[in-house]
Amino acid sequence: MNNTILSKTLLLIAFLSIFFACKQSAITKNNELQELKSMMTGSFSSIEQSEADTNFFDIRLEMVQIWNEREDAIWLYVEQAASWALEKPYRQRVYRLERRTDGTFESAVFTFDNPLRFAGAWKEQFPLETLTPDSLTERKGCVIFLEKHNGTFSGSTNQKNCESTLRGSTYATSEVRIEKNVLTSWDRGFDSDDKQVWGAETGPYIFKKLEDYK
Repeated sequence: MNNTILSKTLLLIAFLSIFFACKQSAITKNNELQELKSMMTGSFSSIEQSEADTNFFDIRLEMVQIWNEREDAIWLYVEQAASWALEKPYRQRVYRLERRTDGTFESAVFTFDNPLRFAGAWKEQFPLETLTPDSLTERKGCVIFLEKHNGTFSGSTNQKNCESTLRGSTYATSEVRIEKNVLTSWDRGFDSDDKQVWGAETGPYIFKKLEDYK
């Protein structure tokens, strides 16, 4: 009887070891997902674009990996601020990066309460360590779906699925292109008549990477 219990216990331990090893392999050993994370993380600026075109502002974008020990997905903390008000970012989000079964990628978007208390958290050794995924609120319909072509990841939200009420809008769209040291992003809001009510009008913001985060 004891031998039977011991055998079952050993089999269970072996199964769990294989399960978690496979799960780890899917995240930490997925070269393309790791490549996407590497290209997205860092300190970015649109200063070059703003100096060439007055339709654009000098915006700073910070993206850093958080919760490194988690193996369900890659999690990023994202902070966006005008260069003259870095201490008061106008956008703070958490992104969840995953590879889909069809080989494409997705970046789900999350918000959290009282975000300004974490302003500048990207500088910390363990950003957002006091938060957990269950304290986040997912922005339903705002997932960005990405495909990789010739070393570049690009994609967008799905049609009008991302609801928004900012400045009279009813939905928002995001178009993204991620390549080595450059991140291009075009976020726009539209009203119920499909008229744009916020966001850059002439084209996307072009962020150049200033520094890598390892």
